[in-house]
Amino acid sequence: MSTAHTDLRLLIMAPTVKDGEITAELLSGAGIETQQCKSMAQLVDDLNEGAAAVLVAEEHLSNALKMPLAAWLSRQPPWSDVPILILTRPGADSPESAEAWRTLGNVTLLERPTRVTTLLSAAQTAIRARSRQYQIRGHLTERLKNEQALRSADRRKDEFLATLGHELRNPLAPILNSLEILKLSGALDDTRTVTACAVMERQVHHLNRLVDDLLEVSRITRGVIDVKKETLGLLAIVKAAIETSRPVLDNLRHELTMDFADEPMHVGGDPVRLTQVFSNLLNNAAKYTNHGGRITVTTRREGGEAIVSVKDNGIGIAPALLGQVFDMFMQVDRSTRRSQGGLGIGLTLVRSLVNMHGGTVEARSDGPGLGSEFIVRLPLLVNSQVAVAASRRIDPLPARRILIVDDSRDGGESLAMLLRVLGAEVSLAHSGRTALECVETFKPDVVLLDIGMPGMDGYEVARRIRANPATRDISLIALTGWGQDEDRRRSVAAGFNHHLVKPADIEQLRQLLTVA
Repeated sequence: MSTAHTDLRLLIMAPTVKDGEITAELLSGAGIETQQCKSMAQLVDDLNEGAAAVLVAEEHLSNALKMPLAAWLSRQPPWSDVPILILTRPGADSPESAEAWRTLGNVTLLERPTRVTTLLSAAQTAIRARSRQYQIRGHLTERLKNEQALRSADRRKDEFLATLGHELRNPLAPILNSLEILKLSGALDDTRTVTACAVMERQVHHLNRLVDDLLEVSRITRGVIDVKKETLGLLAIVKAAIETSRPVLDNLRHELTMDFADEPMHVGGDPVRLTQVFSNLLNNAAKYTNHGGRITVTTRREGGEAIVSVKDNGIGIAPALLGQVFDMFMQVDRSTRRSQGGLGIGLTLVRSLVNMHGGTVEARSDGPGLGSEFIVRLPLLVNSQVAVAASRRIDPLPARRILIVDDSRDGGESLAMLLRVLGAEVSLAHSGRTALECVETFKPDVVLLDIGMPGMDGYEVARRIRANPATRDISLIALTGWGQDEDRRRSVAAGFNHHLVKPADIEQLRQLLTVA
């Protein structure tokens, strides 16, 4: 940052006007810009316009006279510390000098008569120190600008991720609704169809959790992702991860070899999160292995730990990069793998999740072209039993008149069909204004209301329903792709009773509709 010419001048308040003129002439001859001040008020005014230092005689620093100067100095910003050069009377220390030393901060005492070289040296030293302060101010200002730019970028990133999450969740909701309809309608009449439906449902839930991670990417770096631990069979988790990654492996024509321990191994953890760990490792192996490569997944026990290894014969990792592969946005070889894409957060997420499960993960490679191996170690549970998931049965709804408001026709119609299968009387609206008309004519008990609609959004619809004495007691449930904390706070302020994020768990929704 550049400084104004006034910023490097020396303000002079000498014992007399004549002394000031002589001092100014002397300093000017050495290339130092000066400004004479005839009063303390003028001195403070000139400080406001900029100065490198102050040269003042002690007789101007009695308690009453120095108060404006002391007040100005006390208001300096953190980067500023104006040097004060005090011309003291000869002889013993005076009370004015002692008090000035104590209260004015950056003080240098020059006893009169002052040698010319001493005065010049002190003035030049003060100006150089002040110049460094201006440099610091420039650095601080630049850093502040950078911080503001980063905050602005973070804000735009959060807005983008929230919008992306909304757009991704919207298609997930009708898919899950349609799967529920298939199950409830008795359309699953053979083993293959039941299996296919289970796979689709599992993957929709898995994708929904990945969307949640995307929206909370900052939590990944802090390692505060929520995990819901239960007793798990490790082999089932590894097989679920293989199933999740199977399309990637098959598309790249990789040969997958599985070498699983015969003995059952149980760990404590979140099934979705651990599936995510091993799926990410498999996807990473596939990404950095040439088409038609070999990938081996191994499980074994070592003492009190369960070991899962994912090994490939891919491009390998240079020794210098082994310690960096788990860093955020790190990609081993952008130049040759650009077409494979990826954000570079997969291995960072692996490390965070494994650590949260009390385990460790390490990367091994003999070097470029020699493949890689990622080894996950998790603490084993002893004398534990995996809970068998009971077949889920969704009970029918009591008599309810439900209005669904959603600008997504697939989402609204699939949910309407599902709720009708469960026994509800349902009406459907695709805009805010139509919703208000339906509230008057259909007289619903509950309104399932999307928020991010064009024109009149869900918040405004909710406010208008609450403002009407005839409809203010209707139960309002936000069913939306917007799931940030701010969205939930706005829902409460608009009058919603509940806030569900798409795709909503059907049993949770059924319970809310039952008591509404």
